[in-house]
Amino acid sequence: MTGIGSLPGTDPAEAAAIVFGELPEFAHLPELPGRGPEAALVGRGAALLAELPVEIQPSGWRLTARPGRDLRRARDHLQRDLDAVQESGDYDGAFKIQVCGPLTLAASLELPNGHRAVSDPGATREIAESLAEGVRAHVAEVAARLPRAGLVLQVDEPSVPAVLGARVPTPSGLDTVRAVPASTVETLLGLVVAEAPGPCAVHCCAPDAPLGLFRAAGATALAVDVDSLDAAALDALGEALDAGCSAWLGVVPTGPGLSRPDAKGLVERARRVWNVLGFAVEDLARRAVLTPACGLAGFAPDEARRALTSLRQAGQRLLET
Repeated sequence: MTGIGSLPGTDPAEAAAIVFGELPEFAHLPELPGRGPEAALVGRGAALLAELPVEIQPSGWRLTARPGRDLRRARDHLQRDLDAVQESGDYDGAFKIQVCGPLTLAASLELPNGHRAVSDPGATREIAESLAEGVRAHVAEVAARLPRAGLVLQVDEPSVPAVLGARVPTPSGLDTVRAVPASTVETLLGLVVAEAPGPCAVHCCAPDAPLGLFRAAGATALAVDVDSLDAAALDALGEALDAGCSAWLGVVPTGPGLSRPDAKGLVERARRVWNVLGFAVEDLARRAVLTPACGLAGFAPDEARRALTSLRQAGQRLLET
């Protein structure tokens, strides 16, 4: 069982202690967006770009000619997070690194003229190639800091459905960017997935997540929100499992106002999905990983810890049955 990435709070040492304490067999590098945009999904992704500096404008992150304070702050946050996990001890379990995917990054970053980078095919490819290079270096640094850990990569692509469906807005908000072809999305996502040091999960909790495309791009695991799976998504997830992929089942609801099941409830939620997929229940513990549906940054600190505790206990229940 593992987390998706983000946690509440601003203290990297405290976040690392929670992750290693509650998820001792499958920990992850915590993300703390409460520190500001430089520590959130897009800011962290921008910090990994090789030779593509960015800055914060009133409208969001924008590609720029030279690195400045915003990029330095984003990279400083990342280094402090890495320091915190390294100081947590000689960890020898599975360890997950989360990165913003290339299409989500291109849909979020602005060109110098204010348009989204995804509106320019050349810029979109350049971002994907730069991100792949940065992820390669990031993986190498984590491997050097945690030499006994088994590294896993998670690529977060929440914006891929909008990119494919021509739903990324233009600067005026009166129009949208032309859809990016599925073949291009697959190729560019594949550049980053290829940098995985071992297993690679692509995470998207949107109802229309293109799970087949993610698998075609090289993902060995698909991370989904179990509450968003319609018939088509269930079929795609079943096909991926048949092909040897694993399923990361987001069984902890993360939307506002939703109840948080205890360990028994999480196991029941996972088993219901597994039964619909038609796989033997004894394979659930071996072929699935239980996770929150999305990040936990919107939770209160105690609630986030309880959610991870419930996940760990749910995993123990699955192994015992």
